[in-house]
Amino acid sequence: MTSFTPIASFAGGALIGAAALLLWLTLGRIAGISGILAGSLGADRGWRIAFLVGLIGAPLGWVALAGAPALHIAAGPVTLVAAGLLVGFGTRLGSGCTSGHGVCGLARLSPRSVVATGIFMAVAAATVFVTRHVVGG
Repeated sequence: MTSFTPIASFAGGALIGAAALLLWLTLGRIAGISGILAGSLGADRGWRIAFLVGLIGAPLGWVALAGAPALHIAAGPVTLVAAGLLVGFGTRLGSGCTSGHGVCGLARLSPRSVVATGIFMAVAAATVFVTRHVVGG
């Protein structure tokens, strides 16, 4: 069972939105993580690497200050690797990830992002239904 945490969820969403807005206002760039990661080895890599360091460093800083939350991952290593590969395949197939389409694309009223986000959400709902009610996880 998952915990209902509306205040923490709202704060996290607001921080994600603020980071995306700040990146757009300062550099004119979209905060799509898959695109930022893919371009981090190219010529325009300084801001990308800084963004990725912040993306990884901020949670580590929080853990240093507040302690790590209790985690329980029921999936094994093979399942986690397969899931990661499927996510990578999906971001290439969808020409972006949930952060690029769902946060930035919807804010820009991009028709492609509306369709992509609708598909993300439908697949997520189907996955939860199958996992909880068909497979019995």
